Amino acid sequence: MSLFDPLVLLLVAAGLYMAWNIGANDLANAMGTSVGSGALSIKQVIIIAGLFEFGGAVLFGKRVTSTIAKGIVPIDSISAIDPHLVAIGMLAAILAASFWITLATFYNLPVSTTHSIVGAVLGFGLTAVYYGMISYSEIKWAVLTKIVGSWLVSPLLGAVIAYVIFTLIRYFILQKADDPYNVEKKFVVFQTMTACYIAFAHGSNDVANAVGPLYAGLSSLDMAGVSVPLWVMALGGIGMVVGLATWGYRVIETIGTRITELTPTRGFSAEFATASVVVLHSYSSLPISTTHTLVGSVIGVGLAGGLAAVDLSVIGKIVVSWIVTVPVAALTSALIFAGLLGVGI
Repeated sequence: MSLFDPLVLLLVAAGLYMAWNIGANDLANAMGTSVGSGALSIKQVIIIAGLFEFGGAVLFGKRVTSTIAKGIVPIDSISAIDPHLVAIGMLAAILAASFWITLATFYNLPVSTTHSIVGAVLGFGLTAVYYGMISYSEIKWAVLTKIVGSWLVSPLLGAVIAYVIFTLIRYFILQKADDPYNVEKKFVVFQTMTACYIAFAHGSNDVANAVGPLYAGLSSLDMAGVSVPLWVMALGGIGMVVGLATWGYRVIETIGTRITELTPTRGFSAEFATASVVVLHSYSSLPISTTHTLVGSVIGVGLAGGLAAVDLSVIGKIVVSWIVTVPVAALTSALIFAGLLGVGI
């Protein structure tokens, strides 16, 4: 099968669309704290993301990509029946996750692209069970349990680390300084550094949400080797940066200004905590939600200034969007997969 086969072209186009969505929603919320604190402009954030997001995706993104591609649904079993079924199923998963993220971005909601794609891949797997392609027990529930567990731990860990970092900064630096807004100016430099750090961390983990299913589909069609091709990782990196540059401002506003007041010291604390948690999970091959982790970190920083400093109504809307993400993505993926099979693509 050639690169110009219609199914291959659809997979690549869908993967690029998903990467664009990740940039517009997930990368935007990762960088929103830098804009919200006034440390960086949107143009500066785009440049930083362009360099470090791409670097994280290409240099450190293969571990999580393999988990998304082959760690949830037994694609080898489905491929043994017909390799095209895997490609069609992964196409359905990418489209389902992408449609949901586009809708969420339109409403300025920072949903988890990780939850979206994991739910969508699971929806494909459950539909495969329904059609008798695999058994229910063949879905890798142990891996899914670990992934879901990491989703619960990561925002709490981000909140705790950010809370501790900002509390230490406030006690040892801000309260003892003769001119605290001067200290904030100096922390612009540190927040610029953590913006680079979080962009690299995000690329290392969340690029898998776009290229993982793409790689699985291409691999089933003998269009990719044992290792994830460099061009696939690069496609994901480019798509995310373009998404941030073209539509990311909507979610940046929610994260950067609506949850709690952000200053360079607060933004630094939230970003450093988030990036550290994400890189740790990327090394462990676990696809965690950068969105959850960052929102948890921003809340942790806000709580360090008292509960009144946090806008609970905004948090409530965000949490509701998180809860519905997995079932919506799974159901949509199942419907698209069944529909594609019905039309005989």
